[in-house]
Amino acid sequence: MNILKGRITEIVSEDELSLVKVSSGSLTFTSIVIDSPATCSWLKNGYPVKLIFKETETIIASNQPLAISIRNRMEATILKITTGKILCELDLGLKADSGNSDHRTIRSIITRNACEELGLKENDEIIALVKTNEVSLSADD
Repeated sequence: MNILKGRITEIVSEDELSLVKVSSGSLTFTSIVIDSPATCSWLKNGYPVKLIFKETETIIASNQPLAISIRNRMEATILKITTGKILCELDLGLKADSGNSDHRTIRSIITRNACEELGLKENDEIIALVKTNEVSLSADD
């Protein structure tokens, strides 16, 4: 487990879900918490917290050119963006493999902040990425 210390700097809540920004030194992290300031006594600005995240959930990327460790990559077009207060749901149309005319769609849920910072909009061409350890298999009976 990765553990860093920080302080809460911002909280945006919707129902029982909160997007929490935490400052840790010169870094700013965001976390989704299934709680709200009304139901959690420590969920308030300035409160000291620990940032904990698995090594297996840490994605590695480098600049110029972008090289990334995620193996499952899918070229797709954004068909629809449903924007909430905290999260955005993206409906994605996967590009058909050559010789395969199937039109397949998947969904992605990302933070609204990420969607806005990336400037995502409908009809954008993107690459959907899924870490290998997040993919399960089942027989197609």
